[in-house]
Amino acid sequence: MAKVKTAFFCQNCGNQYPKWQGQCAACKSWNTIAEEVLQKAEAPKWQDSSTLAPRTMAAPVAIKDIQPTSEARLLTADNELNRVLGGGLVPGSLVLLGGEPGIGKSTLCLQIALCANFRTLYVSGEESSQQIKMRADRLQHQNPNCFVLTETNTAAIFSQIKTVQPNVLVIDSVQTLCTDAIEASAGSISQVKACTAELIQFAKATNTPVILIGHINKDGQIAGPKILEHMVDTVLQFEGDHNHVFRILRSHKNRFGSTNALGIYEMLSNGLREVSNPSELLLSEKDDSLSGNAVAVTMEGTRPLLIEIQALVSSAVYGTPQRSATGFNAKRLNMLLAVLEKRAGFRLGAKDVFLNITGGIHVDDPAIDLGVVAAVLSSTNDEAIAPNVCFAAEVGLSGEIRPIPRIDQRIAEAEKLGFQTIYISKYCKLEHEYKGIRVKLLSKIEELVQIH
Repeated sequence: MAKVKTAFFCQNCGNQYPKWQGQCAACKSWNTIAEEVLQKAEAPKWQDSSTLAPRTMAAPVAIKDIQPTSEARLLTADNELNRVLGGGLVPGSLVLLGGEPGIGKSTLCLQIALCANFRTLYVSGEESSQQIKMRADRLQHQNPNCFVLTETNTAAIFSQIKTVQPNVLVIDSVQTLCTDAIEASAGSISQVKACTAELIQFAKATNTPVILIGHINKDGQIAGPKILEHMVDTVLQFEGDHNHVFRILRSHKNRFGSTNALGIYEMLSNGLREVSNPSELLLSEKDDSLSGNAVAVTMEGTRPLLIEIQALVSSAVYGTPQRSATGFNAKRLNMLLAVLEKRAGFRLGAKDVFLNITGGIHVDDPAIDLGVVAAVLSSTNDEAIAPNVCFAAEVGLSGEIRPIPRIDQRIAEAEKLGFQTIYISKYCKLEHEYKGIRVKLLSKIEELVQIH
């Protein structure tokens, strides 16, 4: 009988060591290294070896002689998910979905299974079948081809897969699975890696897409070994704020499509609703024009969004003025305030400045710099900006208005939502002429100050 192989793993970062030591050399954590069994003498596979075809030795093939195969993707009933995946689920692919607890990962996957027009097996290791039924009744969807299995052992799961023959397999979650090949607790480094390897073997052999739900750690990274993200084909991140109803689905890795796509949902009492036009939700409706409000056009991946920026400038009560930014980089806010004071002559050194991006989203796009400056100027002068005006440009340290990419998409989005004027850099190269919206060109920040 073969010897049982063991190794020492850091339970925090997954780094492997040949023997035990007190501190992990990779993440500098203490007392996080534990011994785990790598493989037992006889490791079972996802199916019996007698049913497998005999292994043939691979030979190198010239790339010009390889015939491409075009397999149709499985389109789900969720258009936002299809967009992020690049056109649907690829047969035989593994999709890893991560996110904070309670953000809606299980709801999203169960909603996909209930609304699908194909056979789906939903495997849950965290909830009972009665709990899943309660959630399904709340989602108000019925699908006779959706099957639920509450199991954590991979051998039992593969046994039921042979009976159900699903077109899509959903695992909730990968950290709860365990395999007989590893003598370790569920969720450990070696168990997660071994269970994922078995699921990959199953997916590639049967051309069945597999969706894995993954937990995240306190740093916001997907729990388990980092190699887990390298093993799967697609890594999706489900983000959002518990205080707001918006949820954003991002693609951090996609072997079959772009990682610039973005999906936006609204969390309701009966599940997640797709948001086809998020700009209308991010812009607040108000009767009166208020000072300190400006609308900027940003890009989330390849999707243009119009967001509302709120600024409040007031006299500092204490000696040190406050600089607070919600949804925006505080260091970049300080830079823009310094540019206003140096180039435009505004004395903001003794002023408190508060900035907020409405909707609870965080924006890193430098194209909203001009909108931030306009909101600060509006609050300083206590003059409201016209509600049909928006901004899209980057501000440099010398006060110049710099061009930004995808300017035509931003202008088209603003025109579609009824804005009549947009301020951009005069160095932008426009591919079209716009008749429904006036495009104002600026070169320096002093020109914006003169307008207001």
